Amino acid sequence: MPILDALDICAKTAGNKVVQADIQRAREKIAEGHDMAGPLAESKVFPAMVVQMIGVGEQTGAMDTMLQKIADFYEEEVDLAVAGLTALIEPVMMAFLGVVVGGLIIAMYLPIFKLAGNIS
Repeated sequence: MPILDALDICAKTAGNKVVQADIQRAREKIAEGHDMAGPLAESKVFPAMVVQMIGVGEQTGAMDTMLQKIADFYEEEVDLAVAGLTALIEPVMMAFLGVVVGGLIIAMYLPIFKLAGNIS
């Protein structure tokens, strides 16, 4: 797939207007003959590591390998963040369920205890 078409598709599916505009600007510069890392570095939207790895991929001719390494790195970061959030949410969910179950038990047994108290 040609890089210009890939950048056009990437810009349309970005879901962020700032990123979309920066990718379109980078696409225009690349169409003029500039390298890919330069326009991405100018935008200040993309992390420096990503821009540097893209630059290395361009220079070595291994762009697909570098992009795969970038994707793997950020996928691992997302997995770690999700695992951390899950670890934080779990105690809150347990406390909430404890309060709900405790409330149900009190709601069920309170009338029985009142009835037993009134009988004696």
